[in-house]
Amino acid sequence: MKTNFLKISILALVLFTASCSNDDDKNEEVIPAVVTQKFSNLYAPQTGGGQSGTPVGGEFIKFSFSENKIVTNDNWDIAFRGTTIIVNGGVKVSADDADEPARTGSGAVSAVSGAFASVTTFPLATTFTQDAATIYAFSGDNVWYNYDGVTHIISSKAGKIFVVKTHDGKYAKFEILSYYKDAPATPEATSESRYFTFNFAYQANSTTTF
Repeated sequence: MKTNFLKISILALVLFTASCSNDDDKNEEVIPAVVTQKFSNLYAPQTGGGQSGTPVGGEFIKFSFSENKIVTNDNWDIAFRGTTIIVNGGVKVSADDADEPARTGSGAVSAVSGAFASVTTFPLATTFTQDAATIYAFSGDNVWYNYDGVTHIISSKAGKIFVVKTHDGKYAKFEILSYYKDAPATPEATSESRYFTFNFAYQANSTTTF
């Protein structure tokens, strides 16, 4: 009788342990691998500006790295309008611009020089900047493009990689490949502009590497 009771107790313990192990496996968060992706032809038109003599306007096109798509809610990380890029962190640059969205996240950006694949660690926290009153985070050393005053062609700066702290505190790196529709190798004055093509890699966990 004692032997049977002991066998039953051992069996129950084994089954309980296995059940707990299965529950732990189910509770473990599955973190997707960091994969480089390309987003093509994000159209970011603007009104006014340039030689028109009128203020720049138009809706900013919001993008989410985690969802890999254009979004219309507050879960955006960066947004585009013409050559302007904003980050979902800080404050509005132009308080009078009704088309500029309020910053609802903790986003910031840091620029790194090098090949996209070589950027494998996050920059120092002190190098990240947010949008502020009268100045964009993507300005100064963080400007993403060169402008040719003769051809009027806008080209992305080679080797300019941006590491973005997303609206919810995760990280992504991205590089802009082209400002023209279908990313022509050699854009011309007649090429359709304000179509962003870029590579990006999104880090979904709390590590500090890509």
